[in-house]
Amino acid sequence: MDILFLKEFRIELIIGIYEWERKIPQPVMLDLEIGLRNSRAGETDQVDDTIDYGQVAARIQTTACALRPMLVEALAEHVAQLILSEFGAPWVKVTVTKLAIVRGVKQLGICIERGQRL
Repeated sequence: MDILFLKEFRIELIIGIYEWERKIPQPVMLDLEIGLRNSRAGETDQVDDTIDYGQVAARIQTTACALRPMLVEALAEHVAQLILSEFGAPWVKVTVTKLAIVRGVKQLGICIERGQRL
């Protein structure tokens, strides 16, 4: 299986359970690994034979900001389901990281995998 990846994709959105977190957007970093159904793009050099990562990034940006999740787990699940359903990926790994949110902790977050590796 070929895997398309987006690393350190930063977005700003309302996320969190505390009242102060619900007032201003926070930076969140996403790392995505997206399984591809075939490896034809390497042979054909055509974007139609792969998943357009620009469209993935734009779609996540739009929907994540509108979602306003409480938990990083909910954001990760939303992104995973979006990639599986809208882009037809058979497998996805999503890591969501909140930055410098807890004193003494540089990063915290969740990593999930959904679907099946081919």
